[in-house]
Amino acid sequence: MTPTLKFSSSPGCSVLRTLALVVMFMVPVVGWAADPLSVRITYLGERDTDSWHGAMQGLDEANAQGKFLRLRYELVNANDQADALALNGVAIIADVSPLRLLRVSELAFDTPVFNVSAADDDLREACQPNLLHTLPSLAMLDDALQQWRRKRPGSEAIAQAWHPRFRKYAAAQLNKRYTKRVGRSMSDAAWAGWAAVKLLADTIARLGVAESSTVLEALHTDLAFDGQKGVDLSFRNTGQLRQPLLLIEDGKIVGEAPVAGIVAASNLDSLGLADCRK
Repeated sequence: MTPTLKFSSSPGCSVLRTLALVVMFMVPVVGWAADPLSVRITYLGERDTDSWHGAMQGLDEANAQGKFLRLRYELVNANDQADALALNGVAIIADVSPLRLLRVSELAFDTPVFNVSAADDDLREACQPNLLHTLPSLAMLDDALQQWRRKRPGSEAIAQAWHPRFRKYAAAQLNKRYTKRVGRSMSDAAWAGWAAVKLLADTIARLGVAESSTVLEALHTDLAFDGQKGVDLSFRNTGQLRQPLLLIEDGKIVGEAPVAGIVAASNLDSLGLADCRK
């Protein structure tokens, strides 16, 4: 009988600490399978982009964890939409136009499709059940700015998903690992690519299975992932990943949204479209 593996991403937990905890429970896990379970993830989009490098960083970390759990992940680059479907990966990570995102998610109806580069609000309003957005939407960014300007009138800050100076919750370590690997700072798109692979791998590790529809259901209902942002993140029924955002002014982090004092700091649904419109 295949066991259910309990692995979660806790706030501020470093990769080394996670691996140390996994090693403590290696004895029952090693008996799970004679050979590692190979998990294919499809990447649809150009290589050498921030989204691609972020996904590759996530792959490195997933495999560092996976070798103790008898899991081996591979990220396979698809040439086009037909190729992405034919590769039959457990999920598709897509850095393509909004129209192509909608089309591929319709065709791969029971496979998770991660949008890691398009901020368009229309994509979230479409409420495609298997289309998941790790990048924040334009509406989320705008709501973060509106909250901040109510607290700090006249501020010229911008809202971002990520920043190379973010240090809390082991974010500094993630930034360091990414910069060492790629040679440049982690951007919003890079974080979105990393988050897509990492939360997918974390979910598969907890489930102990890599079947697309089962994983999709767990992503919607039982996600355990903080994205190095210090709070539990989850997907709305719009497919958008709930997440705090950073307020940046003159290259420095000046605040976070939801903005405490304007809304409850825990109210992630104050950012962007909270629910599918009927």
